[in-house]
Amino acid sequence: MSIVIVGTVAFDAIETPFGKTDKIVGGAATFAGLAASFLYQDVKLISVIGEDFGDNIRVITDKGIDVRGIEVVKGGKSFFWSGKYHNDMNTRDTLVTELNVLENFDPKVPDSYQDCEYLLLANLTPQVQQDTLNRLQSKPKLVVLDTMNFWMDVALDDLMEVLKSVDVLTINDSEARQLSGEYSLVKAAEKILQMGPKYLIIKKGEHGALLFGEGQVFSAPALPLAEVFDPTGAGDAFAGGFIGYLAHLKTINFNNMKNAVIYGSALASFCVEKFGTERLQSLSSSKIKSRIKEFVALSRFEME
Repeated sequence: MSIVIVGTVAFDAIETPFGKTDKIVGGAATFAGLAASFLYQDVKLISVIGEDFGDNIRVITDKGIDVRGIEVVKGGKSFFWSGKYHNDMNTRDTLVTELNVLENFDPKVPDSYQDCEYLLLANLTPQVQQDTLNRLQSKPKLVVLDTMNFWMDVALDDLMEVLKSVDVLTINDSEARQLSGEYSLVKAAEKILQMGPKYLIIKKGEHGALLFGEGQVFSAPALPLAEVFDPTGAGDAFAGGFIGYLAHLKTINFNNMKNAVIYGSALASFCVEKFGTERLQSLSSSKIKSRIKEFVALSRFEME
C-alpha cells in the first residue's frame, strides 16, 4: 500500500538575508515526497514538469520515490517561482511566477497508483485535488489536504467541496482565520471541523503547531534554531513527514497524530537549515531521531 502525493515539482529561485540561489529544485510534492520517504518505502508522486527539468528528477528518484505519475511535457517549461524573504523570514515577496506546464495540469493516476492507502493533496487548485480523489478507484485510508489563502480568495466553492472528502486539513493560522471568519483559533477550529475534516492542523511557523480532533487539542512546540536559511518547502516537508509517520504506524488515532505532528515538525526544522531540498537530501535517520529527542525535551516537565 502506497503514499501518493499530488503537487508541484518545480524550479525555485530564492533570496533571503543569508544569500540567494539561481534555479534550484523545489515544489510542494518534491519536499513532501522527500520527507515521507524517510519512514515509508512506497512513495509515489503525481505532478507535471517540462522537458527542461531533465536530470534534476534524480533529486527525487535517488530516494526511491516512484515518478511514473509525473507527466513530462515535451518541449514544455516547468513551473518556476522566485521569491525574496524579509529579515523576519516570515514574510516574503513573490518576484516571479511562471505557471508554464502547470497551467493546464490534468492529474493522471497510473494503474500502479490505485493501491493508494495514504493520499496527500499538496497545495494546488482545489479542482485538481478533487480530480485526483475522483480518479482513485477506492477512497484511501487517510486523505490529507494542504491549501492556502489564495484558493480561499479565488476558488472558495471548490475548496469547500473538496474539504468534505478529506480527513486532515493543514493550514497556517492566518488561513484558519480567513476560512472560518473567527480570530480565536479554537473557535476557528470548531468551524473548520464542521466543514468536513476530522482533524485540523494549524501551523504557526516559529510558534509551533496546533492539532484539533476527537474533541481534543494538542500544542506542538517549535524548535528554536540559531539560523534559518530558507523557509521554502518547510510546510510541505511537515505534511510529508506527518503522513509518512502515520503510514509507517498504520494506525490512525489522536495519539499517533500527535506524534506525527512532532515528526513532521522535525522534518520541517531540518528543511529550513539549507536552501531548497539540500538539507533533506543529505539527512540521515539518526539525525532525525536526535532532533525528535530535542522536540520532546522542549515540552517535557514534571510538577510536584
